[in-house]
Amino acid sequence: MGSKMSKSDVNKKQKEMAIFNSGYELFVNKGFNETAISEISKKAGVAKGTFYLYFKDKNDLLDKIILKKSASVIKKANEKAIKEELSDFTEEVIFFTNEIIDYLEENKLLLKIIHKNLSWGLFRKALTNKEHNKEIEEIYNYLITKLEEYGLGTEDVEKTLFIIIELIGSVCYSSIILKEPSPIEEMKPILFKMIKKLLMKQS
Repeated sequence: MGSKMSKSDVNKKQKEMAIFNSGYELFVNKGFNETAISEISKKAGVAKGTFYLYFKDKNDLLDKIILKKSASVIKKANEKAIKEELSDFTEEVIFFTNEIIDYLEENKLLLKIIHKNLSWGLFRKALTNKEHNKEIEEIYNYLITKLEEYGLGTEDVEKTLFIIIELIGSVCYSSIILKEPSPIEEMKPILFKMIKKLLMKQS
C-alpha cells in the first residue's frame, strides 16, 4: 500500500540513480565503448562491486538509459501536442513529430545514444519490460486509440504507428547527425507530407 520507503530503500535508489546519471554523462561525453564500469562507479561515488547490484553489465545500463531517455522525449512531445488541442488528428501527429525532431536537434549527443532505439522496438521493449514503463504504455494506448478514432481498421493501427515511429527515428539520425541526404530542416516538409499521406490513405 502507500507505505513510505525505508532509509535503506532510499539509499539504494540514490545509489542506482547516481550510477545511472554517471553512466549517461560518460556515455554522452566519452562514448559507450570508451567508458569503463570502474569510471562510472568512481564518478557515482560507489564501489565497483556496487554497480553489479543494480545493473548486469554496461549494456544493461545503456538499455535502461535508452528506455528512460527515449520515453522522456516521447512523453514531452505527446504532452505538448495534447495541450495544443488541435482539432485535426493529422496535425496533432505532425506537431508531435516536430516536437521530437526539435528536441533531438538541440540534444544531438542524446540522439547519438538513442537513435537506434527511437523506434517501434522501444514501445515493444517498454511494454514487455519487467520494470514496466507506465508513461510509454499510456502514450502507446493514447496513439492507438486516436488512430482507431481517426478511422483506421484495427489490423492497420499498429502497422501505421510502426511506420510513423520508424520514419521519425531513422530520418532524425540520418539528417541531424549525418546531414544525409539533406539537413533536417529540408527533410521535415517531406517527412510531414509522407506522414499525412500515410494517414489519409488509411482513413
